[in-house]
Amino acid sequence: MLEVLGSIWWLIVALGVLVTFHEFGHYWVARRCGVKVLKFSVGFGRALWSRNGADGTTWAVSAIPLGGYVKMLDEREGNVPPEEAEQAFNRKSVGQRIAIVAAGPVFNLVFAVLAFWVMFMIGVPETRPIVGEVNGIAAEAGLSPEDEIVSVDGERTRSWSHAVLALVTHALDRDDVRLEVEQPDGLRRTVNLELSTLGPEFREEETLEAIGIAPWRFQREAVIGGVSADGGAADAGLRAGDRIIAIGGEEVPAWTWIPYHIERQAPNGEALEVTIERDGRRFNVTVTPRSVPDGAFGERWMLGIEAPELTAQQEAQLDRAVLNLRHGPIEGLGQAFAETWRLTSATLGIIGRMITGTASVRNVSGPIGIAQFANDSASAGLTSFLFFLGLISLSLGILNLLPIPLLDGGHLLYYLIECLTGRPVSEQVQITGQYIGLVALFGLVSLGIVNDILRLVG
Repeated sequence: MLEVLGSIWWLIVALGVLVTFHEFGHYWVARRCGVKVLKFSVGFGRALWSRNGADGTTWAVSAIPLGGYVKMLDEREGNVPPEEAEQAFNRKSVGQRIAIVAAGPVFNLVFAVLAFWVMFMIGVPETRPIVGEVNGIAAEAGLSPEDEIVSVDGERTRSWSHAVLALVTHALDRDDVRLEVEQPDGLRRTVNLELSTLGPEFREEETLEAIGIAPWRFQREAVIGGVSADGGAADAGLRAGDRIIAIGGEEVPAWTWIPYHIERQAPNGEALEVTIERDGRRFNVTVTPRSVPDGAFGERWMLGIEAPELTAQQEAQLDRAVLNLRHGPIEGLGQAFAETWRLTSATLGIIGRMITGTASVRNVSGPIGIAQFANDSASAGLTSFLFFLGLISLSLGILNLLPIPLLDGGHLLYYLIECLTGRPVSEQVQITGQYIGLVALFGLVSLGIVNDILRLVG
């Protein structure tokens, strides 16, 4: 229940920030162009809070937090006093109208750059693309465990997120791809992945599995390094040096499996049967997990044990696998633009491939998926939440620029036609476009919700 509340809360926070920034873009440019703005609302429906500004704009926060709008003075929507006619949106030149409508998506792109900029200045913990187990196409290409993927077809890959995004696009197009990899000893070599051999059943969300690559995972023995005095493990008599063999009868091959078993077997803090090895003897004990806070609304169940100290070899492995991407203001801004361009290119590529049928429409997420992503990123820390905000802002900007009636891109299409023909698009065509836009948006939202439900039950 707390996770659901957290997801709803962080969805509202994220949408509130992004919608405000988007609509402020429309408002700011409209005012610069001399258009009177009647209302600026974050959300739809009944106003929960409102006040009147000095310029005559009513500022409001409304009950349904799934969008927002800027209402401008317009002779097509009601009577306009003659003395205010020059402030009407419809009286402005087509260039000014284009600028006003485009400002919302442009401000989304600006927000993405700012979010990534702050993220890079704070520091982004990342995992280098170091390979674990290999099989199939990757093994046939000569890829080996502990190889680091340095570049994909000449494109530098600093982290797993960069490597996966690059591999997905090549896999969707069935392109054979050249990887530059670096061995643990620092030597580099080139391998060629024959992605043209991927079968028709390939699914882009399973790119690494289809290629035959598993990310390298740091594995620490499931040996207790310390026991918290107030935890369930202490009550059960566990000691430092005990090896955890199984939880609930299921094997624990490494330390990272412990939280997995707790989450799966004791989601509400149920008592667990833990198999322990001590001085060559095995025995079972019952341990009751204790709840600890996890984020603003979440909680986790823990046994009250600590991992053993790292060996010198393990520290060297982690130093090679983990990096912190942190830059100063100047370099960070450049990295923010580069990240925005990288994600924009990837998003447009996926949209194009979905239209042609190369990529699956399962990539579309709805409000449930976005809410879960918001909660997870907020729980993971400030930099993760900033990345989430930047990514969603970027997606909203791109979505709004699509030439779909009712969206900003649909209006821009009308104004482009007006520029080419010298006359506005007829009212009948615009009405027809509104119906088409409603159907398209309803279909898109429905698809996202269905995908969310399938992910939950799948």
